[in-house]
Amino acid sequence: MVTQAAHRGGRGVVVTGGGTGIGAATARAFAEDGAGVLVVGRTEARLKETAAGHERIRTLAVDVADEDAPGLIVRRALEEFGRLDVLVNNAAVTAFAALDGLERDTVRAQLGTNLLAPLFLAQAALDALEETRGVVVNVSSAGSLGRRAWPENSVYGMAKAALDFLTRTWAVELAPRGIRCVGIAPGVVDTGVGVRAGMPEEAYQGFLEQMAGRIPAGRVGRPEDIAWWIVQLARPEAAYANGTVLAVDGALSVT
Repeated sequence: MVTQAAHRGGRGVVVTGGGTGIGAATARAFAEDGAGVLVVGRTEARLKETAAGHERIRTLAVDVADEDAPGLIVRRALEEFGRLDVLVNNAAVTAFAALDGLERDTVRAQLGTNLLAPLFLAQAALDALEETRGVVVNVSSAGSLGRRAWPENSVYGMAKAALDFLTRTWAVELAPRGIRCVGIAPGVVDTGVGVRAGMPEEAYQGFLEQMAGRIPAGRVGRPEDIAWWIVQLARPEAAYANGTVLAVDGALSVT
């Protein structure tokens, strides 16, 4: 089935982790820009909240870490839009723990969602992206850039640092096929991720207030701040940007 969005010449976009935060804001931003968007996540109710009021957004409830998920996601995008122009690997999970508190199942879950899922989804999307000279956007984290440490969040940071390496490597590997790969490294963004990872609401708000005092911009980020940059980097006009990981963090990473 090819939708009306495809008939109008709009791009086809996949956004994973689209039920909340940066993913939800990115899906809406692409839809407002005229693209057809398949928003992917584990919770149907949250995906429907993302899609509410946006006729160009379609939803698919699936765990991106499942073995069959990459093929399913790509097939659904092609059914809905007839094409795939942009893949936004945004889905991520975290669990705070120091080295002596890490549990094997929790580590596996983080790596499965944060690293292996984007790898195999990009792999599944290659042929479709080659047809459109498309773009892969990997959502990383400014917290894993450079020589910084990240106590009690080492597995999450490790996966994001590895994702940055994949961004650079894929940019070189896939350039002959006309596919670009870029990364976005958000700083502290008020997405509610701390609460979803088990932090009490009061503690999370305290953390955001503390960080706002350290960030040169004077505030923490909003999901829309990151979504705007993702849309810009995925535009055809940004074609010379390839292999770069852009920090969008209010200058925190350079202080």
